Amino acid sequence: MRIIKATLEHLDLLTPLFVRYREFYGELPFPDSSRDFLEKRLKREESVIYLAFPDDDDSRLLGFCQLYPSYSSLSLKRVWILNDIYVTEDARRQLVADHLMQTAKKMARETQAVRMRVSTSANNEVAQKVYESIGFREDTQFKNYTLPIN
Repeated sequence: MRIIKATLEHLDLLTPLFVRYREFYGELPFPDSSRDFLEKRLKREESVIYLAFPDDDDSRLLGFCQLYPSYSSLSLKRVWILNDIYVTEDARRQLVADHLMQTAKKMARETQAVRMRVSTSANNEVAQKVYESIGFREDTQFKNYTLPIN
């Protein structure tokens, strides 16, 4: 498989998979808004998106991951938030997520990041095992809270 960094030229291929990712987490599809969202992130360089393709097919997307930059005031360094990762159902158990995350980890090192962060739903044990298999550890130093802004 090949992992490449997404560009605006990949929007038509990426958007349907992004929509399926959103639906996986119970969100409504909103394909036009989803495409617009991705386009803005790429145009403004507000995120980095990696795409996984089979070696022999540029038209079949196996999965993607999207990372957002952040910073740590305590370490005075960059942090990457692995916010989105999704693998098509027919490509699961082929180590697609592992390859995407290894590429993300390499990029984090190259940008002198102090760490990558990821979160998933508490009942997504498959994702938790994948994250732990490449070195992510549950944070015991900090407890995360969320403030919904409606």
